[in-house]
Amino acid sequence: MTSKTLQLTKALISRPSITPDDKGCQELLIEQLEPLGFKPEKMPFGEGDDAVDNLWLRKGTEAPLFCFAGHTDVVPTGPIESWDSDPFKATERNGKLYGRGTADMKGSIAAFTIACQRFVTDYPDHKGSIAYLITSDEEGPAHNGTVKVVETLEQRNEKIDWCLVGEPSSTNKVGDVIKNGRRGSLGCSLKIIGKQGHVAYPHLTDNPIHLAAPMLAELTAMEWDQGNDFFPPTTFQVSNINAGTGATNVIPGTLEMVFNFRFSTEISPEEIKQRVEALLEKHQLNYQIEWALSGMPFLTAAGSLVDAALDAIKEETGIKSELSTSGGTSDGRFIAPTGAQVLELGPTNATIHQVNECVGIDELDTLEKIYYRMLVKLLGA
Repeated sequence: MTSKTLQLTKALISRPSITPDDKGCQELLIEQLEPLGFKPEKMPFGEGDDAVDNLWLRKGTEAPLFCFAGHTDVVPTGPIESWDSDPFKATERNGKLYGRGTADMKGSIAAFTIACQRFVTDYPDHKGSIAYLITSDEEGPAHNGTVKVVETLEQRNEKIDWCLVGEPSSTNKVGDVIKNGRRGSLGCSLKIIGKQGHVAYPHLTDNPIHLAAPMLAELTAMEWDQGNDFFPPTTFQVSNINAGTGATNVIPGTLEMVFNFRFSTEISPEEIKQRVEALLEKHQLNYQIEWALSGMPFLTAAGSLVDAALDAIKEETGIKSELSTSGGTSDGRFIAPTGAQVLELGPTNATIHQVNECVGIDELDTLEKIYYRMLVKLLGA
């Protein structure tokens, strides 16, 4: 017999919600939850190509507020012909469910929804409130999604106490890893300005590649910090370098570089900027630089939310879960600064953003049971 979680996951997968298009996923959630007393509030932000659908669903008005945060948008499929089945027609094969968004993160949304339905039925007089913060702008620029909803909630002093983000946190089995924080992300676009000319007359030019090379060697060798008990050391990675006209006999006039820092709580973005720009000045480079802070690091230490998650996972699976701050960013970075306790807990992440993305069918039901146990521990009357 097909579980309700599997049925709902399939229904969500069938909506081709490539970022930032929601394609009716949020309406489906309203249909599932409004009869249980959840009050839907649509929060669209942006215009034209930047328009984003967001949904705030809440049941109850009292504190504490337990919020599930997630996104209905998915990344593009890549070459359709490379998939073994239609990415927007959820397909069962060998105990797995295939389709774009199965793991990231429609499976989590479905599991939490069924867990909520079961919890509200079993505990009609539960404590506090339950909410959903759903966006269709997590896989895109993330300018008009969760960040704008959180700003709205803050303006009206509507506070989230506990937030569970359904990102695929697990490695080998559901619940083996919980993300209880994330590193900060600081991006940079740097242009080194030289002087274009003929390769046979280098004395009449300034080759920006040659000018930048000593600086880049020193930059890559820098130690930024040593991390701490919760975060690994800050890392620096170059993602793009571009220079040249395509001709073999022309020295380029500029070099453009894109790089990123994933940083711990041991260093501030201001300190990173100062050290990079001091290095550029040391090497007497003519440059233009633009910085983009995607998110500050955050950490949810031991407490009620962490304990509820660890206990629920242990009771349901027997696994002693690992707390981790590794990986990329998530929308948790917009919610944590409000003072909320934030965790990420979802299915295994081995195939996210890949062709033939999939999730174990049993993972979905296990996840629903874990979410249900967490609700009982935190809000059960």
